[in-house]
Amino acid sequence: MPAGRFVAHIPEAAEITGWLAQWRKGDTEARDQLFAVIHPQLRQMAARLLHRERVDHTLEPNAVVNELYLRLIGNQPVSYHDRAHFFAIAAQTMRRILVDHARARVADKRGGVQRRVPLSEVDGWSA
Repeated sequence: MPAGRFVAHIPEAAEITGWLAQWRKGDTEARDQLFAVIHPQLRQMAARLLHRERVDHTLEPNAVVNELYLRLIGNQPVSYHDRAHFFAIAAQTMRRILVDHARARVADKRGGVQRRVPLSEVDGWSA
């Protein structure tokens, strides 16, 4: 191997399942190790999902993975059956992130940040 070249550790399915089980028991070190090792795979998943989106999309794969991380650690650890179950939930959560982002964008476009005022409060309005 040439000097200065880094070869990423590709974990076995059993290793990932082990980290998931430890995380479920409350081991945050296992959770952090898991996300550090699988980050490239999650980033590839996010890139594939974003590739199907509009060309001028404002999210990048790393932003989607970071949001995924926040959503997954913000909840009680799910009883993931194995590596495949975890990645299926991760993919579903990424799709929800993209949907939430699109909804927020449309809401902003349609004046979603404006405050609604009843007509009775508008000066000069009489019914």
